[in-house]
Amino acid sequence: MKRIAVFVPNWVGDVVMATPAFRALRESFPHAEIRCFGRQYVADVLAGNPWFDKFHVMPKKIRTVLSVLTQRHDRFDVGILFPNSLRSAILGKLIGCTRLVGYDRGDRGWLLDRRLYPKRSSHSRIRPVPIVYSYARLVESVGARINSWALELFTTIEEELLADRAWEHWDLDAQDRVVLFHPGGAFGSAKHWPMAHFASLARQLIDQFAVRILVLCGPNEIEIARQIVLETRRWGIHSLGEIGPSLGLTKACVRRSQLLVTTDSGPRHIAAAFGVPCIALFGPTFIDWTKTFARSEVCLQFKVPCGPCQKPVCWTDHQCMRELRPDVVFEKAARFLRKEVVHAA
Repeated sequence: MKRIAVFVPNWVGDVVMATPAFRALRESFPHAEIRCFGRQYVADVLAGNPWFDKFHVMPKKIRTVLSVLTQRHDRFDVGILFPNSLRSAILGKLIGCTRLVGYDRGDRGWLLDRRLYPKRSSHSRIRPVPIVYSYARLVESVGARINSWALELFTTIEEELLADRAWEHWDLDAQDRVVLFHPGGAFGSAKHWPMAHFASLARQLIDQFAVRILVLCGPNEIEIARQIVLETRRWGIHSLGEIGPSLGLTKACVRRSQLLVTTDSGPRHIAAAFGVPCIALFGPTFIDWTKTFARSEVCLQFKVPCGPCQKPVCWTDHQCMRELRPDVVFEKAARFLRKEVVHAA
């Protein structure tokens, strides 16, 4: 194959979990022109990667059709659809993909030249199989070979300079141990760990280990991060919202930190990609869907009769996250900070 179009996932964590497949595609077809199609924030996540020759930013609405039509003369031997949407399949046809490969979901099977099917249980429900494996099947179907399951990301010079300025802003130096919190999650509020729990954990970590804490946040989570800082009532905790959060800055901050405590969200996968120890807090979602295979990750989940429910909003009492107590998380964090060996759970 000479020309390959790759339609990348729309969620930050999913993009990171697709990196073993992206890497395998480039290793298997070193001389092919591989172009990537996705949202702007996805371009920020993948900045600095060696796998794609060009990234095409896809607008959200009807302008998409107009923009992709300008690519019509650039025909592709194959289009690989990581999203399961009908929209991605239509766009693949519009830009001139000779063949389309993807999962037969979202009423789009009629557009696919190579259909893949998700693993199902005996009750015909889709089994919670790691997305990393599902993405690997896509590139394997066109002849790529997976040599490693390791997630992988890169930072650019510009992103590292942003982190340098943040470190200067908070007077951090190489001797400081930096712990990151990420309280949000685009999936919905059901994934959120209570702010009071984050604040309690922050006090314990600062008092017993003298760490510095940065609270990561996206544009919609700035107020949550600010409230955690205020409720902690300690010197040494700051919110990234103070200086303007961005995905590039988040990547660089994660890369140079000692530990991340996060909900099941994008930064968790960024930590795995950089080999940074991580404690992932699960509530309504299946751990198996999003396994990172990182040895320095611990996944915690309080079992409840109603979960995992896979719902973005809890309509009961949010017990799965409320009962995941700060003391339990602190015990795991302490082992990381004491540099005890902790294997993924």
